[in-house]
Amino acid sequence: MSKKARALDHWIRTDFRQMNTELEEIYFAQEARHVVPEAGASIREQLVAGGRALIRPLLKEGSTDQGFDAAYNLLGCVGLYMAACRRHDITEPSRETTSPLVEASALALHISTTLGVSPRFASSHLTTHNLAVDGKYRSFTSLEDERIFLDYNSLGVFAYQRAAETLRRILPLGVSHPLACYLFEDAKSALDDVAKWNDRLFNELDPARFFSCVRPYYKPYRVGPKVYRGANAGDFAGINVIDLLLGVCNADNPTYAQILTDKYLFMLPEEQAMLKDCSRRKSFMTQFLELSRARNRPETFEKNLRAYLATVDAHGHAAAQHHNRLVEKYIQQPAAQLPADGLDNITASGPPLHVLLNSLEQLRDLRLAAKRDDIPTRYKELKKLRAELGSADR
Repeated sequence: MSKKARALDHWIRTDFRQMNTELEEIYFAQEARHVVPEAGASIREQLVAGGRALIRPLLKEGSTDQGFDAAYNLLGCVGLYMAACRRHDITEPSRETTSPLVEASALALHISTTLGVSPRFASSHLTTHNLAVDGKYRSFTSLEDERIFLDYNSLGVFAYQRAAETLRRILPLGVSHPLACYLFEDAKSALDDVAKWNDRLFNELDPARFFSCVRPYYKPYRVGPKVYRGANAGDFAGINVIDLLLGVCNADNPTYAQILTDKYLFMLPEEQAMLKDCSRRKSFMTQFLELSRARNRPETFEKNLRAYLATVDAHGHAAAQHHNRLVEKYIQQPAAQLPADGLDNITASGPPLHVLLNSLEQLRDLRLAAKRDDIPTRYKELKKLRAELGSADR
C-alpha cells in the first residue's frame, strides 16, 4: 500500500468514522429520522473536502497496481467515502446524471477495471476483507449497533462459506461415497451456526438504530454516470454454491440466474470462478434421484440421503429465519412507520420495497423447496426422496 493510500485508509478509520458518528447522533435525535436536516452541514462539508483532498493525489499518482489486497482495500476506502456522501444526501442519483464526486468516481472505475469487480464498496469490504489495525476494523461509524451488525453478518458469511467448502469436497467423491455422510453432517453444522448468528443478531441489534443509522449507508449511488446498486449481505458465492450443489436452486431458472448475474461483480474474483464452476455441476439432488431409480442401490444410499436431507433442511431453516424474522423486524416494520415520501430509495438494491420483499420471499421458498405453482421449487423431488427414507424406515 502506497503512502497516499495509507493516508486515506487512516482517515477512513479515524476522522471519517467520527464525522459519520456525529452526524448519525444529530439525525437520530430528531423526530423525522429519515430526513437529512440543515444541522450538521459544516460536518458534511468537512467530510466531502477531507475525502477529496486525499483521493485527488491518489488519482494523480496512478500507482494502484500494488497487488490485489492493496488495490481492493483502496477501492473499499473510496467506496465507503462515496457511500457516506450518498447517505448524507450530498449525492443523490435522481438529482444527477453523473456523480459530482469526480475524482472518487475516476479512481473507483480505474481500480475496478483492473480487478474485475464492481466500482463501489461491496459487503466484503466490511466483512471478509476488512483488515483490523490495532484490533479495530473499518466501519462507517463507531456506533455499537453497526458493530453488532457487522460482527454477526461476518460470522454468518464465514459459516456459509464453511458449509459451501465442505459441500464442494463431496464433488470429486460422489454422493454414494462412504464418507459423504460425514461431509453432509459437517455442512449441516455450519448451517446451524448461520441460524445461531441470525438469532444473536435478532436479539441484540436495535431495529431503530439499524434502520436509521446503519442501513442508509448501503444505498445505491452513482459512480461516474452509472448508478450501482447498494452492497448486499448476500454478495458472496458461498450461499449460492450451497443452493446449486444441494439442488434447491437451478442456474437455468431465469429468475435465479438473474440474481447470480446481478451479484457477480460484487463478489471477489475467486468467488466468481467458484460460482461459475458450481453452476455447471450436477447437483446432489440429481445424483440421489438417479440412485433412487437404480436397480441396485449402493449400501450407503439411505445413510447418505438422510444426511443430505438434514443439510437441505438446515439451509431452508436459515433462509426462512432470515426472511421471517430479520427482514420483517429490521426492514418491514420500521418502513411501515415512514411517511410515503420516506419510502423512496429505501432498498439497497434499488427497486421499491414491495418488489424487493416479493423477490426475497421467492428466494426463501426456493431454498425451502416450498409447495408453489408459480415458481420452480424442488418440492416434488424432495418429497420423492423423503419417501425413499419413509419406505426404508418401515
